[in-house]
Amino acid sequence: MDIALLILGFILMLVGILGSFLPVLPGPPISWVGLLLLHLTKAVPQNWTFLGITAVVAVVVLALDYIIPAMGTKKFGGSRAGMVGTTIGLLVSLVFPVLGIFGIIVWPFVGALVGELINKADQKTALKAAFGSFMGFLTGTFLKFLVAVVFLGFFIAKAWEYRAGLFPFLD
Repeated sequence: MDIALLILGFILMLVGILGSFLPVLPGPPISWVGLLLLHLTKAVPQNWTFLGITAVVAVVVLALDYIIPAMGTKKFGGSRAGMVGTTIGLLVSLVFPVLGIFGIIVWPFVGALVGELINKADQKTALKAAFGSFMGFLTGTFLKFLVAVVFLGFFIAKAWEYRAGLFPFLD
């Protein structure tokens, strides 16, 4: 059973990292569930303080993911159309990976710009607002990615520390 929890937990860690970039998946909370599964094994002692702190971090980052892009868009004079355009641009980059990893940066900006141009007549204002929306998106994505990777580091460190109990057949 421990091996199944370990494997499922590791898969959730990877899905959590992927969820840092995909708007439909809440990356850090998914990664946190991976940490929880690791702590539910018999080999790893349950540390509810650690799990509580990491749960709070996951929830705060999830909330900030909604607040930061809105703040960036508002600060640069953008609208909801720019934020929606950013999300559509991200989805386009994932469905049509023409530009590869570079597309994850280009398409959300293009989406924000198109969204702002549809919403506003002034190109200069639309460009400024699209930049704000894009910067908010990048900040939120980076924060989610950073937390998911740190959670993965915790997962690997804990699994390595208790490897004898998780993999008794290797001794």
